[in-house]
Amino acid sequence: MFPGSFIRLLVEAVGEEKAQVVLDALSQSPSVSIRLNPSKIRECPFEAVSRVPWSPFGYILKDRPVFTLDPLFHAGSYYVQDSSAMFVGWVFRKVLALFDDSHLNVLDLCAAPGGKSTDLAASLRERLGDKFSLVANEVMKKRFSVLRNNVRVWGDPCVGVVSKDPSAFRERETFDIILADVPCSGEGMFRKDEKAVEDWSEETVAFCAARQKRIISDIWPSLKEGGVMIYSTCTFNKAENDGNVEWAADELGAEILDFGEVDGVVKTELGYSLLPGLVPGEGQYAAALKKSGEYSPARRGNVLSGIERPAVILKDYPRVEVDLPTALDYLHGDALRLSEAPFGMIYVCYSGQVLGEAKNIGSRCNNLYPKENRIRMTIK
Repeated sequence: MFPGSFIRLLVEAVGEEKAQVVLDALSQSPSVSIRLNPSKIRECPFEAVSRVPWSPFGYILKDRPVFTLDPLFHAGSYYVQDSSAMFVGWVFRKVLALFDDSHLNVLDLCAAPGGKSTDLAASLRERLGDKFSLVANEVMKKRFSVLRNNVRVWGDPCVGVVSKDPSAFRERETFDIILADVPCSGEGMFRKDEKAVEDWSEETVAFCAARQKRIISDIWPSLKEGGVMIYSTCTFNKAENDGNVEWAADELGAEILDFGEVDGVVKTELGYSLLPGLVPGEGQYAAALKKSGEYSPARRGNVLSGIERPAVILKDYPRVEVDLPTALDYLHGDALRLSEAPFGMIYVCYSGQVLGEAKNIGSRCNNLYPKENRIRMTIK
């Protein structure tokens, strides 16, 4: 099922015993997990089998709901995210604890589809309130539109989105923390993506490792002295993981941070590896590097100046609560009749969460839910 060279590199990275656990797990069904938006809800809306150990708002679900038919999904009340991917948020919170409560500028460099950006935003808001700026960047234009929409529905006004190559971040020492969740060979996604297996080769690993070095080198000048870069991939091999972290520390000048042991997570020489079979989720690697030099918390301008902030800022229009069928009609783009709603602009809400705007003209409501976000599947 898997190339022999992949198995060899896996054994080199995690050892023969753990490699066999991974290979066995990759033939099983993946788990389903969500992470709540603490600014909107605090209780899991589905039956969960367990909490995600490294995420305060992560839940592993008993079954996979049809998320498309849940209005709370469209309201940004939670994000569907693999539990292993949430571990990057755990590393981020450990890094965040190293800083005081001054305003922080943070960059999520390779941000689409937005799972890690929204995780970072939630942690920053819980810790700092409005005293942060998070730039979510995605160079690929098609992926950027997905990122923009996910940031929009998450709803944090301190998050901006942009589409730039890493080399375009020319300003020196702009960011206190950078997350570089770099493109990789995708070994950790083999269970969810058959194409990832088809596309894998040792040449791909070598290509990805070289590209990752280029990405890190391009963005490194934008990290403040004493600031921290979190480096992450969804792959297993050493070349793209510990190998690149060691290279960055030696060539660019950094201290590799150690946050101790985590139950169920394999501690590599320089970082952390999450392995299917040892954890419920997919493959993930993360490490943190503190840039050499003396840290200064002084803010260097407004990093969100001129950057799109897609979060919807709610106004003082009336909010009209609707039932599930009506909410789905609204999200589908159908005309509504809300006879008891006030005339004029209103917010359509479900379970206390705003779905979007409509204009009540009496005999009907003009549906103003964005066409590009409407449910396309049959709802009745």
